[in-house]
Amino acid sequence: MSFETSAGTRGGRVPKGPFMRIVNKVVAPMIRRKGQFGGMNALVLTTVGRKSGRERVTPLAWFPGPAGSWLIVASANGAVNNPGWYHNLKANPDKARIEVDGKTVEVRAQQLHGDERAQAWNQINENERFAGYQEKTDRELPIIKLTPR
Repeated sequence: MSFETSAGTRGGRVPKGPFMRIVNKVVAPMIRRKGQFGGMNALVLTTVGRKSGRERVTPLAWFPGPAGSWLIVASANGAVNNPGWYHNLKANPDKARIEVDGKTVEVRAQQLHGDERAQAWNQINENERFAGYQEKTDRELPIIKLTPR
């Protein structure tokens, strides 16, 4: 399925890219060591920048998906716009990797839609933090399934 979630008309703000890159550089090593952040399972996603072509590293919470896949949510803390990594995966769904549970895995990204998304959202929504993110914005939070390549 395609990546096709557009921006909303309301939502929170996300700090600018340079600030987030600094935060990510601090948080990513902690996730690599512990596999968790803020009491949640976490991974480090590496994408290829759609404009720059440079590798971009983003720490993210993850949820178990079907057949050993990982589910991530493009919540951006309930921001009006999708996060940069979402656009990077949209442009390069087969040029991503994750660091999770002490392993590096090359992955393929696929956005979930319809019943598949609804089922995944029900599972993810058990975490109250993500339910709160959806309430902040009117865009549908994209759910991305990462499967090993």
